[in-house]
Amino acid sequence: MVGIVGKPNTGKSTFFNAATMASVPTASYPFTTIEPNVGVAYVRRRCVCKVFDVEDHPQNSLCVEGNRFVPVKIVDTAGLVPGAWEGRGLGNQFLDKIARADALIHLVDISGGTDLEGNPVAVGSHDPAEDVEFLTDEIVRWFQGIVERDWPRLVRRARQEKVAVSDVLYTRLSGLNFTRGQIEDAIDDAGLKSQPPDAWSDEHFRRFSSTLLGDARPTLVLANKIDIEYSERNLARLRERGHHVFPASSVSELVLRRAAEKGYIHYLPGDPDFRIVDSEAMTEKQLKALDSIRGKVLARHGGTGVQSVLDHAVFRTLEMIAAYPVSNAESLMDGSGNVLPDVFLMQRGSSVRDLASAIHSDIAQSILYAIDAKTKKRLGPDQVLEDDSVIQIVSAR
Repeated sequence: MVGIVGKPNTGKSTFFNAATMASVPTASYPFTTIEPNVGVAYVRRRCVCKVFDVEDHPQNSLCVEGNRFVPVKIVDTAGLVPGAWEGRGLGNQFLDKIARADALIHLVDISGGTDLEGNPVAVGSHDPAEDVEFLTDEIVRWFQGIVERDWPRLVRRARQEKVAVSDVLYTRLSGLNFTRGQIEDAIDDAGLKSQPPDAWSDEHFRRFSSTLLGDARPTLVLANKIDIEYSERNLARLRERGHHVFPASSVSELVLRRAAEKGYIHYLPGDPDFRIVDSEAMTEKQLKALDSIRGKVLARHGGTGVQSVLDHAVFRTLEMIAAYPVSNAESLMDGSGNVLPDVFLMQRGSSVRDLASAIHSDIAQSILYAIDAKTKKRLGPDQVLEDDSVIQIVSAR
């Protein structure tokens, strides 16, 4: 799951709408989002139907012009304001949902037109770098509070049960989807492996929390509202400070998707341009808006940024690969005759058995071997999957 975070009024709900084609409230004032919005977006990649030169029949995804769009869950939460970790604003109640996400996309108003509270100010008067720093600090402080809670008692328990402090932390944090390995790595990377747990200071807790979140909850910065005045200047300043930033215009993506949905233009999410299909159905104002999007956003940045940041989060940051299970490696069909019906996003390094588990636990328990549809080779259950693998799993059931 990908979490959408940021202070109020940065365009998170517009991003959510554009990515999912949902309809959630949007407005230019803080706290438009009261309850978290959970939806399905799609990441884009070249479909293997082109490799096999076949017409596919996707069931759990979409294939458009040889591009496979694979569903991923995203959640948009209420804006975070300074002091949210102490319960201020609406964001604190959703921090636990953010912590459960696999990666975060931090939307920043790159125009500098909103202050730290999300209130509108003169465009260009606020430094977006402050937003990046404050939000990171808020999440770390909130998480640190969870780690520190009843720490002396946890340390005593670890001693009594003769277990490592990482085991105790794993028990406490497993509900937030942290693995034992991630916790152990964070202790090591934070330089706390040789530090007695009962001697951990506030700095030690903060260092551990920051390290664990940085490693296990990677955050991408999305410079939203790139089409507004001062945005290009602020984008350059953020990059000069070492931030890897994706320029974006969520509202432009939403306009393009809605225009494509109505048949006015031809546009696929992630395309660097669009083609007008029915100019007579649009007003002069709509045509000018599309022309502005082409000039201010697409021509300058190669896209709106919405699809590219999602793709980057899933395929590069989280290092996911695609695997296509089929019932027959020759025909590439499932039991109902659908060609290349499903695609599963798997963690890089996953095995054939992991893919079987993703399909159904019974298949994983009875797996015998698999067949690679590309090479026709037999694969053992523990064989590591390659990206864009097309796999027939043979089981005893």
